[in-house]
Amino acid sequence: MKDRLDEQTIALRAAREFTDGSVVNLGYGMPGLCANLIPGDRTVFFQSENGMLGYGILATDEEKDYELINASDQPVTPLPGMCFFDSAAAFDMIRGGHIDIVVLGAYQVSETGGLANWGRPGRPATGMGGGMDLAVGAKKVIVTMLHTTKDGGPRIVGNCTYPLTARRCVSLIITDLAVMEVTENGLVLKEIAPGWTVPEVQALTEADIKPAEDLKEIEL
Repeated sequence: MKDRLDEQTIALRAAREFTDGSVVNLGYGMPGLCANLIPGDRTVFFQSENGMLGYGILATDEEKDYELINASDQPVTPLPGMCFFDSAAAFDMIRGGHIDIVVLGAYQVSETGGLANWGRPGRPATGMGGGMDLAVGAKKVIVTMLHTTKDGGPRIVGNCTYPLTARRCVSLIITDLAVMEVTENGLVLKEIAPGWTVPEVQALTEADIKPAEDLKEIEL
């Protein structure tokens, strides 16, 4: 078995996409790790659907304060200047196009950037939460996920078969094997995990992928 990137490394690669001064919303699970991995020369303002802007890294066990949590119920740390507001104002920011980047997990992503991330067959879902608003309201949608399911099936597909969150919304897919850009001409493989080849990644991807002319190993 070839080595794959771990979740921390996937999140670190996603955090490299955050520009200085950007407003970023982090989804449940792996995306939340990005808060701990911001390059030291950048200031990022993390926004949360439950009404926070400008929080810091995830809290350690010693720092945990459950009065200060993000929308994924993860305790976070305060930063100077952070502010609080009600959920309605938070969604005004999202729906009004004021979020520069959102990082979301996914069960499936289609070759045209369709996103399925709130429910799947055989697993009851309590609802999609703010996923639909974030998928269509953010200026850029990044998905971080494992490239395949537990049984080796593809997560990057021609068309999503799980309940759809939004169509044509994903810009960039970062997995434990690859970084792919969603373009009008299909999926472009921009970066590949060390030790892997394009045919090997394609074999685990239902959708067709096109290697970029400047394809390189994933850099961190």
